[in-house]
Amino acid sequence: MSFVLVAALMVVGLVIAALTLLKVARSARRLAVTRTEVTGEVNDAKGMLRARTAALRIAVRDRLQNKTIGEVTKA
Repeated sequence: MSFVLVAALMVVGLVIAALTLLKVARSARRLAVTRTEVTGEVNDAKGMLRARTAALRIAVRDRLQNKTIGEVTKA
């Protein structure tokens, strides 16, 4: 009789462990997707910031050299 009780408790324990593992795996997958999205958005913002910084650097350089817009855009 005690063997049946032990076997039943082991089965219940294994079911609980499997359900917990599935929930953790699902959460980890969601975290990975979110991390990928956030990394992409941060890289996009970083690229835009670099472009703005470069444009500002050029504008300041041209301003200090007293260039007009026509002189800068000549081909």
